[in-house]
Amino acid sequence: MRNTYVDNWQLIKDRFEQWWNRVSWDKPTDKPLMRIVATGKTGKTVPVEKSREPRDKYLNVSSILADFRNYCETHYFLGDAFPAVDIDLGPGSMALYLGGEPGFSWDTVWYKEKCESPLEFDTLHYDENNPWWMLHQKMAKEATALAAGDFYVTIPDIIENLDILSALRGPQNLCYDILDEPEAIRRGVEIIDGLYFRYYDRLYDLLKDDDGSSSYTVFSILGKGRVAKVQCDYCALISPEMFREYVQPSLRKQCRNLVHSLYHLDGPDAIKHVPALMEIAELDALQWTCGAGKPDGGYEKWYPIYDQVRAAGKGLWIQLYDGGASDWAESAKRLVKRYGKTGMYFIFPQFENLNEARKMVNLFD
Repeated sequence: MRNTYVDNWQLIKDRFEQWWNRVSWDKPTDKPLMRIVATGKTGKTVPVEKSREPRDKYLNVSSILADFRNYCETHYFLGDAFPAVDIDLGPGSMALYLGGEPGFSWDTVWYKEKCESPLEFDTLHYDENNPWWMLHQKMAKEATALAAGDFYVTIPDIIENLDILSALRGPQNLCYDILDEPEAIRRGVEIIDGLYFRYYDRLYDLLKDDDGSSSYTVFSILGKGRVAKVQCDYCALISPEMFREYVQPSLRKQCRNLVHSLYHLDGPDAIKHVPALMEIAELDALQWTCGAGKPDGGYEKWYPIYDQVRAAGKGLWIQLYDGGASDWAESAKRLVKRYGKTGMYFIFPQFENLNEARKMVNLFD
């Protein structure tokens, strides 16, 4: 990776390894990971034609890459921020690889239900010639060529376990299925587990850096080796007992086969599963999404979540966005005072003032 838009890729990679492994340098200059991006840079940009329909927004790789390069030319990547572009086909592209069809909108990609019965999960299989799978690989190759080593192309949001079954079957139907056909659900999760790395490994091979490092979509994570965000958003609809039965073993198996893993905990209805997640020794860190209309990650009501994560010896990914830069700084300092610098990763909104951004970089000096 070339130092085109960051000063020192190696330093960033080394600091991410610290975070993943919860290792401190034990130096006065040691500090938590902080993603800090600021506007105001003057660089060379090119005109990019806007998408005329939602489908183009996701499938036109040359426009996606040109638009992102314009972003890099006009933004500063400070602290531990690094440039990486996403080529997602929505949240859960494995559903497409397995025969689902997309519905493109300007905000997201949703998936049309495919399976009329949970018994159809037994028919799910790897198809090298699936058109969406073939297209996504082609997009990965094209994007890597256009990135030219200046930034990462992230591994797409494949997603796993019950979330894929829900996309194929429909969330309401799956609720009934778990009660009426539990064996079919267990078998479905096992099949998804078996398929996940068929897709992941191929995409990793296409998108990894020369040293084997990779970045996974959306959450600004980077690691030396196979890295992924893992999740089960569907868990909001099931009990902790069901989570331990259907999801926990799947996640444990998945994390065991990754070098680094970050769990995406999505909203207040998912908090009940934190104890089960912390039982997964192979999981490295937890990312907390507070939920629409809720206070940001600095809110003290969320501390009990963080307490459990830190007690389990895992890392934290915390987003701070309420108020202005001074508020973000105060929240970060309170969290560091409570939990220490090691294993902490703060994500800040885009800074419009470069001086404020640089001040944040030096917050823990």
